[in-house]
Amino acid sequence: MKLLGRIGATAVAASLCLQGCAAQEKIGQYIEPVHGINFTTWSVGPGTDPDSASIAPYTFGLTLPPDALTNDADEYIGVLRCQVSTGETPGWCGLSHGVSGGMTQSLLLMAWAHNGSVYTSFRYTSGYNLPGLYTGNATLTQISSTINSTQFELVYRCQGCLSWNQGGSKGSVSTSSKLLILGRAAAKGELQNPSCPDKAFFGFHDNGYGQYGAPLDNAPQASYSKWAALATATPTTDCSHLVTPTPTGPGGGQETTPPVPACTAAPTSTYDYIIVGAGAGGIPIADKLSQAGKSVLLIEKGPPSSGRWNGTMKPAWLGGTNLTRFDVPGLCNQIWVDSNGIACTDTDQMAGCVLGGGTAVNAGLWWRPHHNDWDYNFPVGWKMGSIAGAVSRVFNRIPGTWHPSQDGKLYRQEGFNVLASGLEKSGWKSVIPNEASNQKNHTYGHTTFMYSGGERGGPMATYLVTAAARKQFTLWTNTAVRRAVRNGSHVTGVELECLTSGGFGGVVNVTPKTGRVIFSSGTFGSAKLLLRSGIGPADQLEVIASSKDGPTFIAKEEWINLPVGYNLMDHLNTDLIITHPDVVFYDFYESWLTPIEGDKSAYLTNRTGILTQAAPNIGPMFWDEIKGSDGIVRTLQWTARVEGNDQITPSKNAMTLSQYLGRGVVSRGRMTISSGLDTQVFEHPYLHNAVDKETVIQGIKNVVEALSVIPNITWVLPPPNTTVEAFVNGMIVSPSNRRSNHWMGTAKLGLDDGRKANGTAVVDINTKVYGTDNLFVVDASIFPGMTTGNPSAAIVIASEYAAQRILQLPVPASPRSEN
Repeated sequence: MKLLGRIGATAVAASLCLQGCAAQEKIGQYIEPVHGINFTTWSVGPGTDPDSASIAPYTFGLTLPPDALTNDADEYIGVLRCQVSTGETPGWCGLSHGVSGGMTQSLLLMAWAHNGSVYTSFRYTSGYNLPGLYTGNATLTQISSTINSTQFELVYRCQGCLSWNQGGSKGSVSTSSKLLILGRAAAKGELQNPSCPDKAFFGFHDNGYGQYGAPLDNAPQASYSKWAALATATPTTDCSHLVTPTPTGPGGGQETTPPVPACTAAPTSTYDYIIVGAGAGGIPIADKLSQAGKSVLLIEKGPPSSGRWNGTMKPAWLGGTNLTRFDVPGLCNQIWVDSNGIACTDTDQMAGCVLGGGTAVNAGLWWRPHHNDWDYNFPVGWKMGSIAGAVSRVFNRIPGTWHPSQDGKLYRQEGFNVLASGLEKSGWKSVIPNEASNQKNHTYGHTTFMYSGGERGGPMATYLVTAAARKQFTLWTNTAVRRAVRNGSHVTGVELECLTSGGFGGVVNVTPKTGRVIFSSGTFGSAKLLLRSGIGPADQLEVIASSKDGPTFIAKEEWINLPVGYNLMDHLNTDLIITHPDVVFYDFYESWLTPIEGDKSAYLTNRTGILTQAAPNIGPMFWDEIKGSDGIVRTLQWTARVEGNDQITPSKNAMTLSQYLGRGVVSRGRMTISSGLDTQVFEHPYLHNAVDKETVIQGIKNVVEALSVIPNITWVLPPPNTTVEAFVNGMIVSPSNRRSNHWMGTAKLGLDDGRKANGTAVVDINTKVYGTDNLFVVDASIFPGMTTGNPSAAIVIASEYAAQRILQLPVPASPRSEN
């Protein structure tokens, strides 16, 4: 729910708020007093509320070559002014040069003061792990640096900083667009090896962060070359007394030279089914296929998560229990603070690379889908009439609960009660959502979770348990798959990739002639596997051919041209914020290290209390349906939570209301892959369609009207005296500030074979990849359209149903056959 890179600042392009409006960066001009360098600057001041998360004072400014608005510049002269840490270890501040100002797949600049010098380090990360050393061609030379008791200022020249290439993962920004979206972050301390920048280790950005629009109209300066010539200094480094922190996750975290992993050769056994990815798609289908007597190998790239499966990641207060951070609902938001070793490192969006996938790390919301999630989105063969049996089977195994505490009580319901009072007064209907799954128009209710017994539950506590009890089922963790081994249309097995010590390497094969491979690695992971297997658009396969995979990549004449990566979808997220004196904030983040003793005891002893509920106290949920001017009915799910944004309002009586634009949405995006083999959102899937935006606006108006009847309610977003149209139109639209992380659609299921003219589907209605005999995809990537709400239950249902269809198929065709 809480986004690590939540948007922060004003939308300068429209002089209105960005999503979140965090931090309120102020634009200005600064003339450096010694050399007269003229900077356009963006600044944020310190936090003012002692109970709010601090916001460190921060200023960044730049000046550009004189022709930068017509010819894209690759360098700039910058000024960075940041807070000096008062702790035992230096703090730091940082700048993201990236396309949307986010942390991932962008060139990051870190700076800090130590022993009279200002040090800098370029960093880069492809996913949500701690950034490692950037190895591209960026160069920073200093013009001047000053340090006093409260802040430091660095004036510098940054060459090669507006484009980047990290092992084939490329990116750039355009100064000729006259607007950059930049990011900032700061930490209070925990920086180690401060005098040796290449070996420095950084702590979490606990002192403010956000993104902001940076208009460049006044940035080009005629004297640029004269000022650039002043950049000659670099600080003296000392790498003689290094501290070597314990690596914090697979891939080495911030290690500049990660250790070479050691893997065990894969056993020679063959399997009827090899399933790649143990999440919402992979676990249920592995259970159903093994239940049918098939030998099944389930391969998970990441480590175990839940204590039930020998997971070990946990805070100290869970010591001596079989629980991990993944089992306790109240700790689910910790991933946005500490995702190293958990989040996938090969995609620019947050995804869980642990046993259970998204169902191990998300908030556990569990919705019986509206019938139209099938009838409207899917082709014949996947309509509600066909899939009803799978729906029943899933909800018999994982019924879900809206009162997860084992005493049947709901805790800290002040926020729910405030909003529910307004919805009821305005004529919205109270429902138990999963008992009224088709009632999604002006209805509201308590949040339903996959939890059971006061713990996470879900597929890992049900389907995986029964699968693991069968001798024909095998589970491998910490084992990555590179690609399917393919002989024309026939897949003989999978090639493993040694990324983590303790996993397997080599090739593992399916049963000759009859075996099958199923990709269930999620919207980005399965699409990547298809591309590396020679299946996808020609432009993307050319990228693979030019990568490290090139020498062993399948021959071009064997490529299968399918629209892998297209049809990318996500719930467009639009946040509103209210405050009300009756709302009470519970600090779930503090529960990671120092939970309230009574709450800790209640949870550990009886599985009761607020820690059985998902952070950050989610509810109520409410829904709306709006028929657009194009005749399409679009659904809106509203997820309320007792959490504001300290960088917008210091109030501890705040609630955030997140609007998800769901079923009926027309806009789509595209995922692509870099030559460094990292996936990225090439084109976001948000608001390309005018009626999609009209729906968002009308939905906000409906909710503002419904809730404005509540006495003493204060609207923070939309801001007072701002129309809803201006509020929505002023938001910058990008994944960094509008995503819900409910990504779907990159291997679309359909009857229109994507190899043919105007075909859009990657898999057929049996989930078999077009052009293959025995390769399948079963996960969120196959969904043709967006679900009404959070998609976990729908993905599990799709997996149940896909197993049914796959088991009914005849024996795969022989190798080299045509499909």
